[in-house]
This record gives sequence, structure tokens and C-alpha cells, in this order.
Amino acid sequence: MTFSALTIFVLGLVAAVVLVVGLWAYATANRLDRLHVRSDQSWLALDAALSRRAAVVRAAAVDMSEDDARRFASLADTAERADRVDRELAENRLSNALAAYGTRSLRPQLVAELADSEARVLIARRFHNDVVRDTLALRTRRMVRLLHLGGTAQLPQYFEISERTTAAAVPEGITVDTSRTSARVLLIDDQDRVLLLRGHDPKIPGKYFWFTVGGGLERGEHLRGAAVREVAEETGLVVTPSDLRGPLWRRVAIFPFDGELIRSEELFFATRTRGFEPVFKGHTELEKRAITGHRWCDAATIVELSTSGEPVYPIDLAQLLPEAVTVADGAEDPEVRAIT
Repeated sequence: MTFSALTIFVLGLVAAVVLVVGLWAYATANRLDRLHVRSDQSWLALDAALSRRAAVVRAAAVDMSEDDARRFASLADTAERADRVDRELAENRLSNALAAYGTRSLRPQLVAELADSEARVLIARRFHNDVVRDTLALRTRRMVRLLHLGGTAQLPQYFEISERTTAAAVPEGITVDTSRTSARVLLIDDQDRVLLLRGHDPKIPGKYFWFTVGGGLERGEHLRGAAVREVAEETGLVVTPSDLRGPLWRRVAIFPFDGELIRSEELFFATRTRGFEPVFKGHTELEKRAITGHRWCDAATIVELSTSGEPVYPIDLAQLLPEAVTVADGAEDPEVRAIT
């Protein structure tokens, strides 16, 4: 039995297609498996953050009246013991009660602990929802569904709870005009230098300072999505959410800018890139007036800028830079820690 050249060609083409599809399916299945693992891990991290908040609330109940103490202890216990289906509703009840109660009657130490626990919940929830979004985006593709590449794993679910609209830890007597969450990105080149932007308060044009790439989240935006958008707008560089490692640091700052007092909760990511010349294409008119330059800086340069009278934020960046380099080169996201 002999085969014509056309038959051999067709069989070879079919085999090549089957091979390509098989390799794609194998890679996609592995990626889905990793996403499912990350989804499980992110839920465990969120569960731990919620449990820590419940513990802090029970500790804070000591400073409350008897009725309030009983109510908050009950809300915390109910939220912590609720199953996955009812957890979201129970946690929302606790969040709303905390927002309505305020913090004036609590000791400063408890106010700080409560603010930190709520911030950890916020970070963990956003990270979990980012992973859920990525997983669902891949699981719902037509070829993935047709080939059943997701296996029998359950679809992950978003977790939505209300967040404070005002800061929990603003010092007594200070009125904040704007509270925001910001995504900041440490762009690190092959010489272990970080890209910094130079700017000033439009109300104080002669006083300059340096800061990392990044900005506030827009309505409905996820943390990693905001980081990707800010990098593109402020530098012209295109990165993907998977390129980012973190968040690795959390910094809360209260500062004046353009006549307003702003409370900013900043969450820092790190990523590797080659050195390049930034192209500013997404700045608002205010940012165009406020941002005046940029520079790739190593630790020594950061110290030099600070001693010259132009502060660099975060203020310990020279000491923190080696940690960011390590994280940028790693394959896993680190645990978030607070910096000043």
C-alpha cells in the first residue's frame, strides 16, 4: 500500500495541528492548575486576614460599653464562624458596624491595630479577586471549556465586602479632604536601579521631591490593573499583571497636595525591565504641571538626592531597594509588610 505525496502532506499537517493543539492544551491546563492553587492560597490568606480582624474587634470591645461590646463580639464571632456561602454577608455586617461606630472611644493602640487589620483585609481581598478574575477569564474561554481543561475544579468566587470611605487611623484633630488607595510600582532595570519621578506641589513650585511610578485606583479598578495602567500612563512601558511581584510593602501617608490634605494608602509592586526613556502620555493637566523629570537611581543616588534637599519617598527607599530587587527576581509574591 502506497501513499501519495498529497496524502502524506495532509497527514503530516494533521499531526502538526494535533501536536500544536496538544502542547497548547498541556500548557493551558498547567496554567489553570497554577491559577487554582493561587486561588486557594489567596482565599486562605483572606480568611486569615478576616480572622485577625475579628480578633482585633473582640479586643477592642473591652473599651466599649457593655451593649456595644456584646454586639461587636457577636458580629465578630458570627463572621469568623460563617461558612463560605454566608461569610460575605456576615463580614459586611461587621464592616458596616465598624464604619458606623467610629474609633474615638478606643485607645490609640487599638485604633492602630484595627486600621492595620482592615488594611490587611483590603489587600488580601483585592489580591484574591484579582486571582479569581484571571482564573475565570481563562476558564470561560471556548476552547478551554470544550476540552474540559479546567477538570473538576470548582470555579472560584469573588469576595466583596464594603470598605471604609474614611481612614480609620487619621490622627485626632486632622481633617482629610481625600482618602485613596494607590498602586505604586518599582521598575528595576538590569543595573538594579529604580525609576523615580521628580515633582512638586503645584502650590509650592520651588520644593521638589522624588517618588515611584504609580497613582490612585479608579472606581471599580483592581490593584494590579491600576498598577499596569499607571506604568503605561507615566512611562509608556507596557507590563502585564503577571509581570508584577507583590504587593510587597504597604505605606500610609498623609500629605498636602494642591491645597488638599490627602490620606494615601500605598501598595508597592516590583518588576524587572530594561533601562528605557519614559514617555509620558497619560498625565492629567495637574500631573503635567507637577511632574518635572525622572531618573534611574541606585541606592547611592537615592541617598545623594535626599541629602541634597530633595526627599525621596518612601523615605527608606535606599535601604529597601535590595529587598525590592530580590522580590522582582523571584517567582512568588511576598507577604506584605508595612513601611514608612
